[in-house]
Amino acid sequence: MVDAAVRPVEAESSAPRVDVPAVTSLLLGTWATTRLEAREVIKDPAFWQVNGLTVAEHRERVLTQMHLLVENNGSRRAFPKKYGGFEDNGANLAGFEELVLADPSLQIKSGVQWGLFGSAIYQLGTEKHHDKWLPAVISLDLPGAFAMTETGHGSDVAAIGTTATYDPATEEFVIHTPFRGAWKDYLGNAALHGKAATVFAQLITGGVNYGVHCFFVPLRDENGEFLPGIGGEDDGVKGGLNGIDNGRLHFTNVRVPRENLLNRYGDVAADGTYTSPIDSPGRRFFTMLGALVQGRVSLDGAATWASALALNIAVTYANQRRQFDNGAGEVVLLDYGKHQRRLLPRLAQVYAQAFAHDELLKKFDGVFGGTTDTPEEREDLETLAAALKSLSTWNALDIIQEAREACGGSGFLAENRLTGLRSDLDIYVTFEGDNNVLLQLVGKRLLSDYAKQFKGKDAAALARYAVGQTAGNVFHGAGLRQIGQVVTDLGSTARAVERGLRADQQHELLAGRVQQMVADVAGRLRAASKMSKAEGAERFNDNQAELIEAARAHAELLQWEAFTDAVGRAEDEGTRQVLTWLRDLFGLTLIEKHLSWYLINGRLSTQRAAAVSRYIDRLVKRLRPHAQDLVDAFGHAPEHVRAPIASGAEQARQDEAAAHYAALAASGEAPISEKVAKKK
Repeated sequence: MVDAAVRPVEAESSAPRVDVPAVTSLLLGTWATTRLEAREVIKDPAFWQVNGLTVAEHRERVLTQMHLLVENNGSRRAFPKKYGGFEDNGANLAGFEELVLADPSLQIKSGVQWGLFGSAIYQLGTEKHHDKWLPAVISLDLPGAFAMTETGHGSDVAAIGTTATYDPATEEFVIHTPFRGAWKDYLGNAALHGKAATVFAQLITGGVNYGVHCFFVPLRDENGEFLPGIGGEDDGVKGGLNGIDNGRLHFTNVRVPRENLLNRYGDVAADGTYTSPIDSPGRRFFTMLGALVQGRVSLDGAATWASALALNIAVTYANQRRQFDNGAGEVVLLDYGKHQRRLLPRLAQVYAQAFAHDELLKKFDGVFGGTTDTPEEREDLETLAAALKSLSTWNALDIIQEAREACGGSGFLAENRLTGLRSDLDIYVTFEGDNNVLLQLVGKRLLSDYAKQFKGKDAAALARYAVGQTAGNVFHGAGLRQIGQVVTDLGSTARAVERGLRADQQHELLAGRVQQMVADVAGRLRAASKMSKAEGAERFNDNQAELIEAARAHAELLQWEAFTDAVGRAEDEGTRQVLTWLRDLFGLTLIEKHLSWYLINGRLSTQRAAAVSRYIDRLVKRLRPHAQDLVDAFGHAPEHVRAPIASGAEQARQDEAAAHYAALAASGEAPISEKVAKKK
């Protein structure tokens, strides 16, 4: 139980209250039913991560858990009804993300099996491949690896070294790893459990390289031994996720039938003739990779829910743990201003991520469910997934670490889960695409959209735009910023800042930053089109950091907008007020983080900029009584939290200590302090 003092007092009728179940419904989103079903399944201790296992023991436990998932229909949601599936793509990812509460190793290993290996067969193959392999993939009779990444090429998939050379005499592809850097690496299921792999390789036929394609390649026999020509190594102990058997694979002239090419986007006839429904090699490549975007989508959700768990633990503990006497008794940690500043902005961040993720998941379901499957929607999905996955996975490491520190020594104990979560989620920032590379993809899309504004415009229109941009950069402090910039015009600083930094102004500041950053980079890159390839690459490299920062700003704006939309869906007035404060805290924390940019670019006066931090301080005080309700709204049951410091044990210790000192004082036998004794 949490002290009543940390919640709004019932007698204060004017104080807003949070409708916790309603907020839980908002957070769980469109597929709330599936999330609750998954959470009910993982209440079974058989799914829980156990501290202290050896790597071998952890791997076997997770494999057993995988079979339990199959028994509970956890492997069927995305696949066709023809094979016993449910054909519900959004529900599939929603349920998958919740497994992070049980054991992140289980979440990722199931993602390897059904979200990568199985999905490659389903999305890149055709019906003959589905009929042959999908039933065994779903049932886990055919565990497999997703062999894309190589030791020498991670994010640069187009440059992988493994080859698949077609031999028309035997109608086979010869899969070959020509050098050590081309070994497939970091592959889940590769070290031990995988019987087959979907292998990405350069397709060569008739002496022509048609680029990266995917092939189904058997790996092991029934005894678990590698088949001829196949070798590999165990990646061994990792920094986290040690319940997954990551390993390396290499191929020495391994022959597979022509039919093992997953040929939805490219095929080879018996005579070696290559055909594809997509003429452009570049578009074909990105279409094939785009078919596997669900990994990035699911990591955005899993990182968000892992962060929510960490904050649940830290806030609950901070509402119970007492430290330092202020004259009226020891104070709970969350009553300290610094502790509020540490945790509550990060709580606002997680809310923003959860709401943005539901929007992303809806877009994913529309594309992969077929209702909105157009090239434009796929491009939007890929951009959104890259943007949001990058922010949420980076933020997860920051949030979990801050939660760990906020819990002191207790946070460092493995039983309280924070150190394990931090270790397991570390790799999220680089797999399914390194975050910096993903944000570069987003930045290029922003530049492309920016350029489209000028397509077809004449020279006079472009000249007028250029003049306007110059004037805007020089005089930005006067036009857009008139509302609330002069604090004295509006009275006190406190009232003025609240008027001048509410929703419309937050959006204006966040959106304006994105627009100007993209325009500035575009202006510096404009001459690159007339340069040699090497010179153009150098010019782009000079602006890479700024482009990535613009992409990050764009993702932050998307999260803010999703949060704002969610606030509008809150029906209860008190709940809507508290969520508005939380949204404001999120927006102003972003603005505070980038204050130097806003000042340098004339977007905020120095007086207004100084007031941002003061407003944040006011917001965290307003939100402090609601903190427990806001983490309770994540909807975690005790079986999901499993952290002793968030179980009520700390409150029991505090109550015991208070009762001890009260009894001692009442007895008249309490010793007096040294200072008091010296005064006598």
